[in-house]
Amino acid sequence: MLPWKRALRPLTALLLAAAVAVVPAATASADAPSSGWNDYTCRPSTAHPRPIVLVHGTFGNSVDNWLALAPYLVHRGYCVYSLDYGQLSGVPLFHGLGPIDESAGQLKVFVDKVLAATGAAETDIVGHSQGGMMPRYYLKFLGGAAKVNALVGLAPDNHGTTLNGLANLLPYFPGASDLLSSATPGLADQVAGSAFLTKLNAGGDTVPGVHYTVVATKYDEVVTPYRSQFLTGPDVRNVLLQDLCAVDLSEHVTIGVLDRIAYHEVANALDPAHATPTNCASVFQ
Repeated sequence: MLPWKRALRPLTALLLAAAVAVVPAATASADAPSSGWNDYTCRPSTAHPRPIVLVHGTFGNSVDNWLALAPYLVHRGYCVYSLDYGQLSGVPLFHGLGPIDESAGQLKVFVDKVLAATGAAETDIVGHSQGGMMPRYYLKFLGGAAKVNALVGLAPDNHGTTLNGLANLLPYFPGASDLLSSATPGLADQVAGSAFLTKLNAGGDTVPGVHYTVVATKYDEVVTPYRSQFLTGPDVRNVLLQDLCAVDLSEHVTIGVLDRIAYHEVANALDPAHATPTNCASVFQ
């Protein structure tokens, strides 16, 4: 095997691990109800007036990423929706691979659809991995700040990832970066220092009017270093799971698809007026 192919294999494998839930691939679409979510007859309540839009990660999809969090939020009285984005032709189920600026355009269309269906003025967005970072492009460049109250990111790659240094090897293999960009531009956009991330983060991490929450784990093996996930801005709350529960061993995948301690922080971010302390016992709540 050629050296550059050996370099790309672990890079792709780790990004795959970033967002694929440890469940069988689903066949439902974002337009069909999925265990209580994606129900376009749902009307937001006075207690929870904003619908929730869930944004999957790289190689994820609108169902598999949210088999735990979506029902968790529906049970708490929210109208919850999820979309597929970043699809590549001929690649079913595994999404988030297209150019991220185009994916943000898909999010814009989806948010408009949800707001029209629910009659709400704003939505809240919760995303995992790329899904916690990509909406920032929508907020900053596509008018999303006027339609979004809060963005909650679970292990978002806000400043890209070195994949424990693997991405730093790409310049040493001629053609590797070009291959990555042409075949899966959504992956190339997430490498620390990419042109996409440089544009996204220029002039500051946040935009006025949006509440930002980042929930990270120190055991993240995909978005590295994990502190690169945190945002800087006037309305930002950066949370490290292990500061809330020292024995929480969640890594990049499980923080998004299984961790109820992280979910409790999501619930707090969505309804800060009724927030309660998050700790190890939150797994039972």
